[in-house]
Amino acid sequence: MLLSASGQNYYGDRGEEELTEESAPGSDFLAQVCLDWESEALQATPLARVVLLRTALVLDRNEGALPRMLLPFRLFGGGRIGNGRQFMSWVHLRDWVGIAAFAISDPRVVGPVNAGAPRPVRNAEFAATIGRVMRRPSWFPAPSFALRAAMGEMAEALLLGSTKMRPARLLETGYRFDFPDLEPALRDILS
Repeated sequence: MLLSASGQNYYGDRGEEELTEESAPGSDFLAQVCLDWESEALQATPLARVVLLRTALVLDRNEGALPRMLLPFRLFGGGRIGNGRQFMSWVHLRDWVGIAAFAISDPRVVGPVNAGAPRPVRNAEFAATIGRVMRRPSWFPAPSFALRAAMGEMAEALLLGSTKMRPARLLETGYRFDFPDLEPALRDILS
């Protein structure tokens, strides 16, 4: 059994489109990196069951993107990114570990698996939820032009792009999420 970590960037910026494991890859740089990575992992198919975990933004108190996202809120300066309309797919760390264990142990799980919570949210809702959980305002947006100037193309791929990823294969095979909704996930992480 080969468990290969990929990412939601496989899909690229897709606006309002709901993305399942059957959706086509995106066309930007990070989508191509994911596609190439997955193609290499699939070379093991004749020898082993291959699972490609397309991982959403993993929410953890100490590691990853969330601690950096919380800093502006701690300083009473948090808010949406850009216009806030872009979808964000996310997953609680406990669920990500559960998904990986489920994928390893269940032989029905083969090929791509969207490792994200079943209810992605818009960035504005994500920011408002952080503000509510932390009891901080979420009024100060990070302007798109400033992010593009600072990060170039990576701003689009990592912050401004929209990925509405749905874990169809996990739901079909009976995986039960501990945290399907954002607010309880953030309350657990930040308690």
